[in-house]
Amino acid sequence: MSDERPFRAVTPPAEPLTAATRRGFLAATAAAGGAAVAGGLVAGQPALAAEAVPGSPASMKVGGSKDHRNAKKEKKMRIVAVEEAFSIPGAIRQEAAIRQRLEATEETKREWFRRLDDVTELRLADMDANGVDMQVLSYSTPGLEVIEDPAEAVAVARRVNDYLAKAVASHPKRFAGFAVLPLQDPKAAVVELRRAVNELGLKGVLYNDHVRGHYLDEPQFRPVWAELERLGVTLYLHPAVIPADKWRVFDGHPVLVGPSWGWTATVGAHALRLIYGGVFDEFPGASVMLGHMGELLPFQMARLDSRYPAQVPVERRVQHLPSYYLRNNVYVTTSGVMSHAALLGAVHAVGVDRVLFSIDYPFESSADAVAFLRSAPYARADLARIAHGNAERVLGL
Repeated sequence: MSDERPFRAVTPPAEPLTAATRRGFLAATAAAGGAAVAGGLVAGQPALAAEAVPGSPASMKVGGSKDHRNAKKEKKMRIVAVEEAFSIPGAIRQEAAIRQRLEATEETKREWFRRLDDVTELRLADMDANGVDMQVLSYSTPGLEVIEDPAEAVAVARRVNDYLAKAVASHPKRFAGFAVLPLQDPKAAVVELRRAVNELGLKGVLYNDHVRGHYLDEPQFRPVWAELERLGVTLYLHPAVIPADKWRVFDGHPVLVGPSWGWTATVGAHALRLIYGGVFDEFPGASVMLGHMGELLPFQMARLDSRYPAQVPVERRVQHLPSYYLRNNVYVTTSGVMSHAALLGAVHAVGVDRVLFSIDYPFESSADAVAFLRSAPYARADLARIAHGNAERVLGL
């Protein structure tokens, strides 16, 4: 008789279908013979008329006046972008030296830094030009993770959070903010988290991956998770420009180190540490956000689930299979991944209520990101969830 503890594999309840998604579901299922449905539409099937890409064959089938009305409605859709970076010149002493190590052309870097150091003038103009109603601002990388002295990290965290709160207060309909935390000193981080949320009105936390080589599943960070759960705010786990260690497989190919692959690999692994380390068993109300389509973890769910029982002894297992936590404790944002195939896959894996729109300003084009969003093959009700509804619900906007 096996002594293995069975998993409590829990499937979240299905979301009620709207009238539009119900019609799409029935039509698509009949046509595809039961193919997988994502967000009320079958992957690969044409979008409903209201979501048809302007100029596409699907849009040209719609009558002129109705098409015009749909276009007008589409323009009015509220858009909230949730991973949008800023910086404060001089706040991070190491910033100038680290910026020079970024792998990009000098012209590109100059434009990034010009826009990072601006909070309102260039940013608001870009938002207005591309129909972005609100950005959730977060401090760029390099951030507090590069500071060695805990006391300095505490002082910088207070400065950054105060600056951000003032920027939000100046434009409360256009900006919200994620706090920074001095995780070098977990007790001080709890105090600053409480201040940032309760006094400054910030909506959660964004942190750049590791804490000088330490990861957030380690015991010293449990008080921070307890406070995040108590306050009901999320932690956005973002890549760090300075890695915790050196991977030899990247040698000779610096393009692998950063956003094209290395950041996804390291942040995705960090998120899995939180799952396998029992953080969400101890704090089931806690959550993390992962950018770049969930650092690709939604596409690994079947593999993670199939290998977990074979690799982990029963006495070391967490309460559920990995997919449970990805569907209940993780939110996915689109930042930097403008692919409808990837979006359909992520929504199908974790559910439409857990996917949020993001641009990754100024590192990505707002125009391209918004065009990707507006042309996504979803019924309008589901597209609205991704565009703004989920952010409003999760962040309390």
